[in-house]
Amino acid sequence: MNLKRVVVTGIGALTPIGNTADEFWRGLATGVSGAAPITKFDASKFKTQFACEVKNLDVEQFIDRKEARKMDPFTQYAMISVDEAMTDSGLDLEKINKARAGVIWGSGIGGLRTFQDEVTDFAKGDGVPRFNPFFIPKMIADISAGFISIKYGFRGPNFCTVSACASATNALIDAFNYIRLGKADIFISGGSEATVTEAGVGGFNAMKALSQRNDSPATASRPFDKDRDGFVLGEGAGALILEEYEHALARGAKIYAEIVGGGMSADANHITAPHPEGLGASSVMTEALSDANLSPNVIDYINVHGTSTPLGDLSEIKAIQNVFGDHAYNLNISSTKSMTGHLLGATGAIEAIACILAIQNSLVPPTINHFTDDEVIDPKLNLTFNQAQSRDINYALSNTFGFGGHNCSLIFKKYN
Repeated sequence: MNLKRVVVTGIGALTPIGNTADEFWRGLATGVSGAAPITKFDASKFKTQFACEVKNLDVEQFIDRKEARKMDPFTQYAMISVDEAMTDSGLDLEKINKARAGVIWGSGIGGLRTFQDEVTDFAKGDGVPRFNPFFIPKMIADISAGFISIKYGFRGPNFCTVSACASATNALIDAFNYIRLGKADIFISGGSEATVTEAGVGGFNAMKALSQRNDSPATASRPFDKDRDGFVLGEGAGALILEEYEHALARGAKIYAEIVGGGMSADANHITAPHPEGLGASSVMTEALSDANLSPNVIDYINVHGTSTPLGDLSEIKAIQNVFGDHAYNLNISSTKSMTGHLLGATGAIEAIACILAIQNSLVPPTINHFTDDEVIDPKLNLTFNQAQSRDINYALSNTFGFGGHNCSLIFKKYN
C-alpha cells in the first residue's frame, strides 16, 4: 500500500518550565528545573510536598470565564496548548475540509480535580446528592477531544487514548496512522494532565512512586543517578498539528519535522513495574524502527521515558543496549523529565515537541541533576548529563511507557 507522508506543521506547549513552546524550549536548552513546593493545596502532611506545576497561568486570558468553569484543568490546559499550535500552523479554517480533520487527544487520568472535589463535597454534606451538572462531562477523559473539535469544527475521527503515561504518544501514533492510510488530512493531537491534587500526590505516594526529596525539590528528578528515589509529578499539555505532506505543501505550510514510524507493545509483566530486562521497551523500539524501515544506526537522539525510578531507568537502558548494540555508544540519550517532571498522560506530547525542537536547533537537551554515577549503568553511554550538547540530529526517537505495561515509541525525521 502506498502510505501517505505525515509532517508536523504546528506546536503548542504548556509546561512546568514554560507556558509556550518557545519558553519550553528555552527551559530545556538551559537546564531549568520546574520542581518547587506545591502551591495548589497544603501539602505539609504529605510524604512528597513538591511537584512540577504550571506557573503564572491566568486561564481567563485564554478561555472565557463561563466556558472555563465547564472544564477541569486538564481540559483548560489542552485548549490553551491547542490554541498556540493552531495559530502556529497557519491553518485557515475556511479553506480546509473539516470532515477530513480530526482530533485524537491523550490523557491518562482525566478530570481528577473535578472528581476529587465533587466526591469530597458530597462526603462532607448531609447525604443529599448535590452535584454540579458538569461533574461528569468535566471528569471524563475524552472531553478534551470533544471541546477541541467543537471549537474548531473538526468533524473527522475524534477520540481520546488512555494508556497511562503512554497516552499522548499513543494519540500521536493513531493520528499518524489515520493520515498515512488516507483517512484524514489533518489532526490535532497531543495530551494533557492535571493531577497535582491531594488525591494525585497521595495516591502516588501510597505506591512509593514519587521522590520524597522535600529538602531539594529542584534536584529531586535525577534520572540515571545512583541516588534517584522516584519521579516528580508534573502537569500541563502539549499539542501538535499533524498534516498529510502534500496537503501541507499545497498551502505553503511551515514544516517542523516528518513522522516516519511508530511502535506499540505491552510488557505483559506487572501492573506498575517494567519488565526487568526491558523486553517490552526493546520490542516497541524495534517495531518503530521496522515501521519506519530504518536501521538502528541512523538514530541520533533518544528522548527516553527516564522517570528517575530505580527500576524503570535500568530497564530502559538495557532495552536501548539490546536494540542498538554498539551504536548505543554513538547516541545522545537524555531524559527531559529531569526538568519537567512526569506529566503522565501528557508527557509524550511535550517530549515529542522536545525531539522536534532538538532536531530544528541541532541541540540535545540535557539530563540535569546528575551527581553520582550508578555503577550498574554503562559509563560509556552518553546520557547528556547536566548540559545540552550540540549535535546534528537527523532522526530522533521518543519513548513513553505506562502503568499496565503500555509502551509507545515514535520516530521523527529532520525535514529537508
